[in-house]
Amino acid sequence: MAPGKGLLILFYSIKVLNLQLKGASKSFMAECNALRNIRHMNLVKILTCCSSTDYNGNDFKALVFEYMLNGSLEEWLHRENQSRSLNLLQRLNIAVDVASALCYLHDHCEPQIIHCDMKPSNVLLDDDMVARVGDFGLARLISTTADSFDDQSSTVGIKGTIGYVAPEYAVGVEPSKQGDVFSYGILVLQLFTGRRPTDEMFVDGCTIHTFVKTAIQGRLMQIVDPTLIVTLEETATLTTNNEVTSICGYNNEIEADEDNIDNENLSKMNTYVWKCILPTLKIGLACSEESPRNRMSMEEVHRELHHIKNAYTSVDSRRERPRRS
Repeated sequence: MAPGKGLLILFYSIKVLNLQLKGASKSFMAECNALRNIRHMNLVKILTCCSSTDYNGNDFKALVFEYMLNGSLEEWLHRENQSRSLNLLQRLNIAVDVASALCYLHDHCEPQIIHCDMKPSNVLLDDDMVARVGDFGLARLISTTADSFDDQSSTVGIKGTIGYVAPEYAVGVEPSKQGDVFSYGILVLQLFTGRRPTDEMFVDGCTIHTFVKTAIQGRLMQIVDPTLIVTLEETATLTTNNEVTSICGYNNEIEADEDNIDNENLSKMNTYVWKCILPTLKIGLACSEESPRNRMSMEEVHRELHHIKNAYTSVDSRRERPRRS
């Protein structure tokens, strides 16, 4: 490398298909066709694909994607010995990003695309913690100029992952936008409770949906992800301490009242919970209703989440209080 020249390092993520699995070649074609003409900031960008033979003469198929530095949402929610956890704003942003990606797939690209496998392991985070939806191996393409599905799911009978798959798929209903909405709703509930839909506690008819629905009115704080509660406490404390420091800097005779600080921390915590977490969980519940006709559309979800983010901003903006002369 010549002196004074910067070093450009490129990282890629390569998905090599196990062609011994039933439907793998069909999955490859489905993913290639789904990703061929779509471009969106919240979708993982495919760089190239490879269909050839290996050194043993066996078929070889692979997809090359841009590398996502921060891994998957699944890893952030459930990895052991976590040194960092997602704060409230990051979780809201992820919910918005995924909703934006699904809005695009469902209503703003041609052909329209049903993802069919929406779950945290298929949501990747880039170096700026922007969420990108990936893995279109089960995707279905819907032509807006034809009456029938372009049937390009990877494996007959498989339309998602246990815990996230819409209940109507179990009785043979074709993949639909409403099915993606259901999976998204489960993802949102997991994002804010920290519990997988396959958690061992969900037995005898109890699901993550019923778990949240029965607790949301009187026991909300008991079902929120504990790591999120910790980040909220830290945010509230830091905000209040910064405000006290700013005030005391102008009048050395003013002393911080610890009781007032504690009350303000609690007030800020409650505001975050009731203005941001509660309405987001309600969106998750509305999306994961058993009946497809009762679910929200992704356009509605996207719009409502922006209102919630605005509410967060209005609370968060109190950190910067105007100085008094």
